[in-house]
Amino acid sequence: MADTPAPNGNGAAPAEDQSPAINALAQYAKDLSFENPNAPRSLQPQESGPQINIQVNVNAKQLAEADFEVELTLEGDAKINNEVLFAFELNYAGIFRMRNIPQDQLHPAVMIECPRLLFPFARQIIAEAVRNGGFPPLYIDPIDFVGLYRQKAFEAQNQQGDQTGPLAS
Repeated sequence: MADTPAPNGNGAAPAEDQSPAINALAQYAKDLSFENPNAPRSLQPQESGPQINIQVNVNAKQLAEADFEVELTLEGDAKINNEVLFAFELNYAGIFRMRNIPQDQLHPAVMIECPRLLFPFARQIIAEAVRNGGFPPLYIDPIDFVGLYRQKAFEAQNQQGDQTGPLAS
């Protein structure tokens, strides 16, 4: 038997799949840092829970016509009375191939869907790093990447408006 596709009933070969697709080609930690600066004192039982602060950032760069590297950066710390219990930074990235996505939807797909695919893996790395640092695992709540995308777009729009200056009358 040949390895060629079977005809589609009218004698023609089946058409190539034109449905939109995002394929993860690779995922990797680019940078991981965990600090426990006040150990072993920070590992003693505390009277209250820590204040946890987390920042999220997404960056992307085009590698080829359809391939993008997307970086998800998660930075955070836990403090009690302004004393740092632990701090972390993770830069987790993936290479994604975007197929059959309309040009006007490509940027949102790269900046929303790709980090959404990366997030569970980054979350697990942070949970394990915190646990390995002597604390209970830190499970980060799901992130609204659509809201983050809109916020960044709004900030970029306002920044452009600030750079153009006031209109002359």
